[in-house]
Amino acid sequence: MRTSIAIALRLLAATIAVASIAAVAYRPDKAIRTATGVTAMTLCSDVFVSRLDPAVVFAQAIAARPGGLGRLAGHMHYRVDHGSRQVSVDYRGHFANRAIYRDGLGCLLLQGPGSIDASLPAESAWPVPLLPEIAGPQIIVPTDPRLRAALDHVFAEPDQPPHRWLRSVVVLKDGKVIAERYAAGIGVDTPLLGYSASKSVISSLVGILVRRGRLKIDEPAPVAAWQDASDPRHAITLDNLLRITSGLAIAQTGSGFDPASRMLYTERDMAAFAASQPLVRPLGTRFDYSDASTLIVSRIVRDAAGGHAADVLGFARRELFAPLGMRSAMLQVDSTGTPVGSTSILASAPDWAKLGELYSRDGVVGGHRILPEGWVRYSATPTLGSDYGAGFWTAAGPDFSHDGIPREMLFASGQFGQRVYIIPSRDVVIVRFGITEVWPDFDFHCDLQLIREVLARLPDRS
Repeated sequence: MRTSIAIALRLLAATIAVASIAAVAYRPDKAIRTATGVTAMTLCSDVFVSRLDPAVVFAQAIAARPGGLGRLAGHMHYRVDHGSRQVSVDYRGHFANRAIYRDGLGCLLLQGPGSIDASLPAESAWPVPLLPEIAGPQIIVPTDPRLRAALDHVFAEPDQPPHRWLRSVVVLKDGKVIAERYAAGIGVDTPLLGYSASKSVISSLVGILVRRGRLKIDEPAPVAAWQDASDPRHAITLDNLLRITSGLAIAQTGSGFDPASRMLYTERDMAAFAASQPLVRPLGTRFDYSDASTLIVSRIVRDAAGGHAADVLGFARRELFAPLGMRSAMLQVDSTGTPVGSTSILASAPDWAKLGELYSRDGVVGGHRILPEGWVRYSATPTLGSDYGAGFWTAAGPDFSHDGIPREMLFASGQFGQRVYIIPSRDVVIVRFGITEVWPDFDFHCDLQLIREVLARLPDRS
């Protein structure tokens, strides 16, 4: 009897402990603080980098979101200070967050003291791009009436919500823009936040480092916290991280309580927080999408480039952005100087198209190999039966079945429908960016119709 009572008391104590942990883990203030952080960073990026109207950004990218953030928006107050170039956001006077803009570095969500050791070469130091220029300064209006009709279809706003709110569409064929359109206030030079399309940029930087022999994708990832061979995380490879199959406890739900949300909006050292998480399943057995995996990769890239913000920013410009002529590209970093490569890279729509052209041409531009041979194929190879490859989504997955869409297509994709579609055999790249409310796929089927309509009007690769 005493044994039974003792067991019962231990179970009761364990239950109380679990309940207490849950209460702490799911305190509403954590989600609210995440919400003010999302809002501060979004407004800062769109106002000070993209030069967009803060009221429009707040209405479209924050208040219109379904779920918790949209519900909290009515109780949040934001202030844009153009003099100090910062955005502050609070919820009913509490849970404040502040993001500040710095030249060349974009926006930083302030999470404690410290400065970033970054400086960039002068604009005049940019070398001549290897990729021939894809268009002049003027917007390219398509001459084919059916291409114009395709743009009309994708830009058409529904009579009632959910909205599409497209910002830009650029169609590239054989390395030249043949059609493009922009929303009011946005032009060919406007840097646009890639959200998770940023992951494809980080994957590209990994590819360059692999080509140079500084990284290997199939060996244990060079993460300081995992170097002890007795640590089960020691076996995690760069391939596991790129394919998001590490088995780490880095779930992403967007609730504000999940590890990925906490990492992005409450942690000063995002990559260290992500790398500190334990394994919850055997590595390489499950694809479990999470921004945290890319932050670990971003730190690996930073360290391989030299270890400091200035090193990785200079490396990205010298090895990727300059050869492609992506002058508008900006990698925003956290408080330790690590690029927030999961969600926080900006570039103009034509510059995003140049990244797509690199993949359309198997990683070679101007006769120079930028990405290692086979990297495009590697990036588009499905992960564990999913539609995700390595830093890119892919039409080669077993569940991707859409008439008229080539199975070879790979694409960068981010929240609200930031997408760069690449069809190498046709040398076609289609960029579509917007703040699209249609959940959960941000009007993906409308994009597929755009791709079909464009391909129907274009000849095979010349």
